[in-house]
Amino acid sequence: MKRTAINRRIVYLAGFLFSLPLALTSYINSSFLENYISSKYVGVLYTCAAVLTITSLMFMPRLLSKLGNLRVSIILSLIFSLSLLVLGLDGNGAWVLPAFIMYFVCSILIVTTLDIFIEDFSGNKSVGKLRGTYLTITSLAWVLSQVISGSIISRTSYGGIYFISGILSLLMACVLYFFLQKFKDPVYKKMVLVRTCKTFLKNKNLGKAYLINLILKFFYAWMVIYTPIYLHGNLGFGWDEIGIIFSIMLLPFVLVTFPLGKLSDKIGEKKILALGFLIATGTVFTIPFIQEHSILIWALVLFATRVGAATIEIMSESHFFKIVKEEDVDEISFFRNTGPVSFIIAPLVAIPVLLYTPSFEFIFFALSAILLLGLFITLRLKDVK
Repeated sequence: MKRTAINRRIVYLAGFLFSLPLALTSYINSSFLENYISSKYVGVLYTCAAVLTITSLMFMPRLLSKLGNLRVSIILSLIFSLSLLVLGLDGNGAWVLPAFIMYFVCSILIVTTLDIFIEDFSGNKSVGKLRGTYLTITSLAWVLSQVISGSIISRTSYGGIYFISGILSLLMACVLYFFLQKFKDPVYKKMVLVRTCKTFLKNKNLGKAYLINLILKFFYAWMVIYTPIYLHGNLGFGWDEIGIIFSIMLLPFVLVTFPLGKLSDKIGEKKILALGFLIATGTVFTIPFIQEHSILIWALVLFATRVGAATIEIMSESHFFKIVKEEDVDEISFFRNTGPVSFIIAPLVAIPVLLYTPSFEFIFFALSAILLLGLFITLRLKDVK
């Protein structure tokens, strides 16, 4: 029991160290890439990276069986670090664009390997509490990163952010290498795509959990790509101002995740999940009506959207991981493909919205409609005890 508690803290630390570089770079990626390709093709690059990620996730069980989760995690973190350092050189697009794709792929795969570590010490009755703790810690990294990111960009450049992130990623590899050597892998199942799809279709709760998570990740993808462009390009906010706005925006992930995760262990996820979708849908719908250049107003409205998103995230995670076990890598990998899948769907949906609506603001009306669909799915969900 004592060893489990120590491992838990180590994985929490690794998750924090991984989230810092990911958070430092996620909201500047689209603006950074515009230095190398037209803004029209940024979404296409995300789509290419997402397709490669989904393909990689299909081979994860085979790779884990051969090398083990610890080795795979360390290798991925080193590649992740190297790709960030290359991006930090801020040089020729011939190596920047492939480096971005590797950064994107590794980020999703690392999340999957960390899931396996967490699931190893999670009991079914405490999934919400442990997931809530983990998400709170990683969310704290996202908040802290936004506090410092604007200042770093102002004093250095985009390259400075990526270089610092690359160094931080090496720390995660060191923590895993030196402190998790005694981790014992479960027997991983081989992933058969058709069989896995059938599992999600047959198990209605599993299928709905996937759809709910896909809609949440669609929300993240949409906001990560288009909110910085909207605030910086359309409303004229500087990166130091955006850093302040985003640091306040992300606070709900620190404030509500743990208590809601703990509460879900007692009363289930359905009611809280429905409330999260109501909050997210309503607040996103109000965004087009706000035209003021005010840090406070934008921080508050985006804070409100993340109250909804943080609620959805912990309920979605808690519900799913009450259904699966650590050896179910095929189900976990398939569940995690919602991230890259959303980066395929989001630009494809955005293109006609941007082309056939009067102004950029209409993308937020479209997003609120998609979030409303998540509410309807939630109402048909069954709680897992």
